[in-house]
Amino acid sequence: MTIAKSLQSTMPKLDLRSLKKLTHFIQDLGHPTKLPVIAERILVGFLEISQRSHGTLYLLDHDHERYCHVLSHGALDTIAAPPTIACSHPLVQNLVRGHQILNASNPAFVRPMVSRETTADSPFGTVPVNLAIPLLSRGRMIAFIASQSQTEAPVLTPLTRELLMAMSQSAANALDSFLIYEDLRQSQTLMRRTDRLRSLEIIAGGFAHEIRNPLTSIKTFIQLAPERKDDSQFIGEFSRIVLDDVNRIERLIQEILDYARYMESKLTDEDLNEIVSSCVYFVQIQADRRGIKIEKELASELPRGMLDRQQIQQVILNLLLNAMDAIGENSGTIRVRTHRLQQPDGQEWAYIEIEDTGLGISAEHLNHIFDPFFTTKHSSAFNEGTGLGLTIVHQIIQEHRGNIRVQSTEGVGTIFHIQLPCHRS
Repeated sequence: MTIAKSLQSTMPKLDLRSLKKLTHFIQDLGHPTKLPVIAERILVGFLEISQRSHGTLYLLDHDHERYCHVLSHGALDTIAAPPTIACSHPLVQNLVRGHQILNASNPAFVRPMVSRETTADSPFGTVPVNLAIPLLSRGRMIAFIASQSQTEAPVLTPLTRELLMAMSQSAANALDSFLIYEDLRQSQTLMRRTDRLRSLEIIAGGFAHEIRNPLTSIKTFIQLAPERKDDSQFIGEFSRIVLDDVNRIERLIQEILDYARYMESKLTDEDLNEIVSSCVYFVQIQADRRGIKIEKELASELPRGMLDRQQIQQVILNLLLNAMDAIGENSGTIRVRTHRLQQPDGQEWAYIEIEDTGLGISAEHLNHIFDPFFTTKHSSAFNEGTGLGLTIVHQIIQEHRGNIRVQSTEGVGTIFHIQLPCHRS
């Protein structure tokens, strides 16, 4: 038998009307980024084609060897789907073994029950489910649908069965893609949080340096206040200074807490120069201790931008720490510049340049520095690299619809160029 004939013999025998239904179902799945949305589209589509009034979608929780209730559709007073179903449940076992639709007329079908009253022995209760459909992806059942009809269940024709099986494959692929996307998103979140925590030691040093002067003025005021309590000018002037210093310390503390705590991306109207300056302040004390000079050239009237403040801080801090590592034990200079860029279409962009006089990056490594887990810091005495920092930097800049590039010469130094879209204030 030829491959073409083999494929022809196994393809669903769907008529034009069924193919239109299948096409509409696939188009309706689209690319949702929220599980309830994709679950509802899948469940409603299956109930419509199978002519069932009520259905429930369960999704595999591999870590706990169970299927978890995601969504129910339809309204029967007697129904309350159990929150979880063990992989050892007879219905699940039959679906996993058979890889086919089970209904009440199928001899292998185990009639699970559903009701408000559930027990460990009878997790489905008293109302029969008369149709169960496995959603299979890469040889495993990642989800299944259990459904029933409020009236007498219609018999599945061979054509309807083929259509449901074709739909189940599309639904399984959509769910699997969504789960892969979620895993990737969570991994990226963990990477970013790990990278933030690696920077906290440096930030803490900068924080100690920043609050020393405010604490000195507060301490001076407390010491002098008893003997000069009748001096209204002194009390008034020093009270204003102390209040400003307390507010400054509060802002610094909040900045550290926001940076350490992962938050969902939140774009706010930000002054990029102010973000750059705050990052330089945080690393200044360590740079001074190591004999590294940091020069700032910040453009006046730089356009404001819709940015995630913590994420852009993470980018700048990461590049500043990399620059200090590249300089190593030798004295050197880090230059941080910003200026305005005018694109051909008239849109204004902000440009950030971070340059160091360090060891530079070899040509063979330059094309890989944004790759995950690629690092040249293993022998660094100050900051052993994980190879994630620049990957995260690249991701954040892309998510802000910007771009980043690097140029480097061994023995001379490295320059990172960042461009971010702005809006007119």
